[in-house]
Amino acid sequence: MLSHAEENYLKAIYHLSQADKSDVSTNAIAEVLQTKPASVSDMIKKLSDKGFVNYQKYKGVNVSVKGRKEALQIIRKHRLWEVFLVDKLQFKWDEVHEIAEQLEHIKSPILTQKLDKFLGHPRIDPHGDPIPDERGEIVVGKKVPLSEINIGKTVLVTGVDDSDSEFLTHLDKIQIALGTKIVVKEKNSFDGSMQIQMANEQVIFISKQVADNLLVTE
Repeated sequence: MLSHAEENYLKAIYHLSQADKSDVSTNAIAEVLQTKPASVSDMIKKLSDKGFVNYQKYKGVNVSVKGRKEALQIIRKHRLWEVFLVDKLQFKWDEVHEIAEQLEHIKSPILTQKLDKFLGHPRIDPHGDPIPDERGEIVVGKKVPLSEINIGKTVLVTGVDDSDSEFLTHLDKIQIALGTKIVVKEKNSFDGSMQIQMANEQVIFISKQVADNLLVTE
């Protein structure tokens, strides 16, 4: 059984390897987890001895088949708890990450199964990230930044590229959430800002930074 710290390392290695599609350096892990490279090296050895990661000196580390399976189950629990916190306890989507970080370490598979069933087997979390199923499989729909959508197109908000709490709070203020339907009305070639129309026919302007970080599906 893995400790909380070991689970956090395993999840971080998995996420970093998915982002870069390559082995992960100790410095990259140290930066994400805000710790020292020496501490990372010690933890990698522990995880390697248990068969959860593959490590080659000077080449980096990656999750093994066993490690990938474990990491996806941790991610599954985290994202299911985020759905529960938002849908059932009415937390805002910028408030749930840290709480889910604690809840993801609960070991009971039965609890995870019952939570999934209770929530209606959700496919995405409140930030639009896919939830791995019980077998660790992920179905990823095609999402693109709103900034890439042409004028006149209607799209559905299905995620965010930046889940920073200040950004999510800003989206709440302008009444954009997962499932919001948007029509692109105008794109400013000077600064990349956009004029969009909401489902209630309200028209607002958003900056290029917001448009780049808002993921949508046509």
